[in-house]
This record gives sequence, structure tokens and C-alpha cells, in this order.
Amino acid sequence: MKEVEIQSAIIDFLQILENQGKLFFVRLNNIPPVTKLPNGKMLFRRMPKGTKKGLADILLIIKGQAIFLEVKSESGYLRTEQKQFQELCKRNSTLYFVVRSVIEVENIIKTYAEVYH
Repeated sequence: MKEVEIQSAIIDFLQILENQGKLFFVRLNNIPPVTKLPNGKMLFRRMPKGTKKGLADILLIIKGQAIFLEVKSESGYLRTEQKQFQELCKRNSTLYFVVRSVIEVENIIKTYAEVYH
């Protein structure tokens, strides 16, 4: 399954939980980093002030707890900037997970947020 398909399924799942009042989430990676111009050249956009390189795909807020989720396909891996963001989270005692399925996200929520209890 492609990363974009996994992310879409995860977002659908999280939207159900949000609609039930169990959590709040934000998709963070929704602005494409490049634009292809009509002449075929690529235009790289400037990151907005304060944006962290390697920012995770999704931020969950559950009962005041922040959880960052980086979505990857089965063969996907973290880029250097993503590893640096992961380390920044670790240094600041913030939960960060690389996820590859809805089931992994569900297990994280069950383990760390007790949404189902």
C-alpha cells in the first residue's frame, strides 16, 4: 500500500474518533514542498517562519497529551530531517511514532491515551 493511502486510512480512522469526542488531530504535512511549473522546472516553496524541517505528518492531542505520527509505507524510511525532528521530540519528552497502518495507530492510542476505557 502506498504511503498516501495509509495516511488517508489513518485520517479516516482518527476523524471517527474525533467525531466521538475522543481526541483532536491535525494533519501537518498538507502543503506540497514543490510546484511543477508549465516549463517543467520545479519551484521549491519557502517554509513558513517557525516551521520545523522533518515535521511529522499528524499531531494527535488526547487528554492534553501530544503524540506525533510519521506515516510511512512498509518500505519507507525516515529522512535525515525527520530523524532530527524525532530526536527533538525525544529530548522534549514528546511521544513520536513511525506508523505503517491504522492498526498501529489504534494500538498507540490504546496504550498511551486510554481513549477506549
